[in-house]
Amino acid sequence: MASTKRKEPLLYMEEYRVKQDPQDYGLADDIFTIETFKEKLQITIVRNDEEGLEFDLIGVYPAIANAFRRLMLSDVPSMAIEKVYIYNNTSIIQDEVLAHRMGLLPLRADPRLFAYRTEESTEAGTEQDTLEFELKVKCSRRRDAGKDQSNFDDIYKNHKVYSGHLKWLPKGKQAQIYSESAVNCIHEDILIAQLRPGHELDLRLVAVKGLGRDHAKFSPVATATYRLLPQIKINREVTGKDAYLLQSCFSPGVIGIDENESAYVKDARYDSCSRNVYRYPQLNDAVTLARVRDHYIFSVESVGALKPDIIFLEAIKVLKKKCRAFIDEIDAE
Repeated sequence: MASTKRKEPLLYMEEYRVKQDPQDYGLADDIFTIETFKEKLQITIVRNDEEGLEFDLIGVYPAIANAFRRLMLSDVPSMAIEKVYIYNNTSIIQDEVLAHRMGLLPLRADPRLFAYRTEESTEAGTEQDTLEFELKVKCSRRRDAGKDQSNFDDIYKNHKVYSGHLKWLPKGKQAQIYSESAVNCIHEDILIAQLRPGHELDLRLVAVKGLGRDHAKFSPVATATYRLLPQIKINREVTGKDAYLLQSCFSPGVIGIDENESAYVKDARYDSCSRNVYRYPQLNDAVTLARVRDHYIFSVESVGALKPDIIFLEAIKVLKKKCRAFIDEIDAE
């Protein structure tokens, strides 16, 4: 089947306002049907690696795009430290600050393998819904440390407490199912505290499954954002010094200069849409700036427990579950 080119609804960015396309009546003119939604919906993956996921969501309402963003932030579960039992803390960090820092340590444990705690759950938890860790560190002075040494690493032993000092305490048959590297902290070099001789930490940590809507520490993403696709059109030829000035008005890589020192649009996708070009009267009419109002560029960066593409798929599952629950309530009435 031959594909027809999609007419893009544009929002024009003038110097002091955003103007709608005269031929586009916006969302008020769109009649929602499932058939139209399926026809318009497009998802294009631009980048998917360890650093993050970037994809285009095309042909949907802003409410749907924002729903996916909020679901990834607040409704996709993860494992995080919930309770901190402090048996000894002689460091300069207060107990409540230390407990807060422990709760923000990202864990590698896959939340899909664990259950939520219920009101009937015991405080100790079970192997199905709880992970337990301990942190025992005591700082001391090295016996071979000289009086003329100034490097703390040469003078003190265990004077820096890192996330790698956490020790996993398997519950039940967890040791047969998981490895320590599969449930421990994602990064071992997160600095928790600095100690001096005589300072000691003795903690027991309990991690559970939770949602970002309850606390930000349970959010599986570091960032989940979207923006509208920029569109830049050069209306007339811009050459020489004006071409280089025009290039400086946009983000790096957006405007290119050819061998004739003439400006052209190289890649409008990553422009920040700052509208700096309107600061220069000689360039006011040189370009037309716009955004495609139903083309969303999503950027998702995972904390590390789940890959970004898995987080998006889990968000879709959560949305489907919410829709089914809503339909069931309507049918029940």
